Amino acid sequence: MRKRWIGLLLLVLFGGVVWQNKIDLIVWALPKAQSLAQPTAANRPIAWQAGPEVAALAPAERPPNIILVLTDDMGFNDISLYNDGAADGTLMTPHIDALAQQGVTFTSGYAANAVCAPSRASMLTGRYSTRFGFEFTPIFKVGPFLMNWMIDEEDPDQPQPQVDLRTAMDLPSMNDLGLPPEQITIAEVLGERGYHNVHIGKWHLGAAKGIRPEDQGFDESLYMAGLLYLPEDHPDVVNAKRLDQGIEKMVWASSQYRAQFNGGEAFEPDGYLTDYYTREAVQVIEKNKNRPFFMFLSHWGIHNPLQATREDYDALAHIEDHHLRVYAAMIRSVDRSIGAITAALEANGLTDNTLILFTSDNGGAQYVGLPDINKPFRGWKLNHFEGGTHVPYLAKWPARIAAGTTVDAPVHHVDVFQTIAAAANAPVPTDRVLDGVDLIPYVTGEATGVPHETLFWRQGYHQSVRHKDWKLIRSKQPTTGEQWEDVVWLFDLAVDPTEQVNLAAQRQDKVVELEKLLAAHNAEQAPPMWPSVVDMVQPVDKDGTQPYVKGDEYMYFPN
Repeated sequence: MRKRWIGLLLLVLFGGVVWQNKIDLIVWALPKAQSLAQPTAANRPIAWQAGPEVAALAPAERPPNIILVLTDDMGFNDISLYNDGAADGTLMTPHIDALAQQGVTFTSGYAANAVCAPSRASMLTGRYSTRFGFEFTPIFKVGPFLMNWMIDEEDPDQPQPQVDLRTAMDLPSMNDLGLPPEQITIAEVLGERGYHNVHIGKWHLGAAKGIRPEDQGFDESLYMAGLLYLPEDHPDVVNAKRLDQGIEKMVWASSQYRAQFNGGEAFEPDGYLTDYYTREAVQVIEKNKNRPFFMFLSHWGIHNPLQATREDYDALAHIEDHHLRVYAAMIRSVDRSIGAITAALEANGLTDNTLILFTSDNGGAQYVGLPDINKPFRGWKLNHFEGGTHVPYLAKWPARIAAGTTVDAPVHHVDVFQTIAAAANAPVPTDRVLDGVDLIPYVTGEATGVPHETLFWRQGYHQSVRHKDWKLIRSKQPTTGEQWEDVVWLFDLAVDPTEQVNLAAQRQDKVVELEKLLAAHNAEQAPPMWPSVVDMVQPVDKDGTQPYVKGDEYMYFPN
């Protein structure tokens, strides 16, 4: 009997230790469980389809090649073109900057949302993603449960995330949450025009059959099937972790190093992920030099987990902060990618008649714990302050765009679809509302006025509208019990582009005016295809390393 009680006590103590360290154990165990459940084959070369050996027409005589390069979580200040660039101006991005110097800079370029998947859906369809119910970013079902466990480990004095576990239990698999097949993508439009369409990298618009890239107009797809740039213990990688941050914990806990080609068996990439995608993109250019092609190069960089090559890390030895150094090294690899792409175009005589578009899916993330990545703007990924949505937005097309052009008027991710379609002289669907416009006439001076007087953003109750120079942001905050109150910000961007002074109390007339515009827009949108299950707390001004102090400005972001 005594042994039984001792055994029971030991079991209880063991259970207590496990519970206290549950997150650390999940971070350790989940990748190992995934590797067993989802084995990854060794790397295999990609057999890209080859175009004709001899071109039917010279490059200048055929429709332009089109390359859309998308980065992930790149802050406005992460490239040296804007302000002083990352690491106090000591990190230069000459190849990205050259796109602007040789083409056009959209100084007021906006992401479609402050989070990844809805922005991607808008870019590929030319529509506000809320028009067809793609309102929230697909997440793993386990995510809300992990987040709920982490709440206990947060500072109880600060605003806490709200997690709806009951609703989360009924969420479909993340693989099934994606872009509806009835939506028409730019790849499908270009396919009708005879383009060969290639996707490389992140998708985040569904992994189930019927909604993958190869089912949505892309002839070939090198698909990101894991989250690691290199295995954690690889000799050529340098890692930077902030496991005091909930999203950091979840990403490291669910990360694998794997890719898929055209929906086939998962395999290991060949080297650091950004460089691997770049090498394959160069192969695509060479294979398709004799026919019009569209390439969607969707980099994972510079999204966490923060991992850099040792070579890039060593090249930035002057940066003392380890996390900033890894982050800057990741930017360096994305910049190198742009250099390799432009060099391949030049080597194959394709530079003049190739349209390159470069942007980020949203602003820099608060949880990476670096203060200046969205400088000079306030806010972060996951909120609609300028830091979350005001992103790098560049284009180069020597045949049509004069070098060094600048467009200051607001432009939006919904414009990517229309701009590409017009460049290819491809007909667009007429049976649905398209929210974007062709930007090229505004770049060349053929069009007068501005592309948009009014732009909208919506993520559940967190919504915003920019009308001319006025911007309204609204959200909700919990008060007592289950009660929530509305929170409103109003800014005059003409005199306050960095959103320092909230004019909502003084200018109720403008609040009413913009609320009416937002209400009219909302009336045209569809119900969400799946519900929000978490309300995440987002500080407006503090990065992930800075503790909450009573009085700090914050908002809630539903997903």
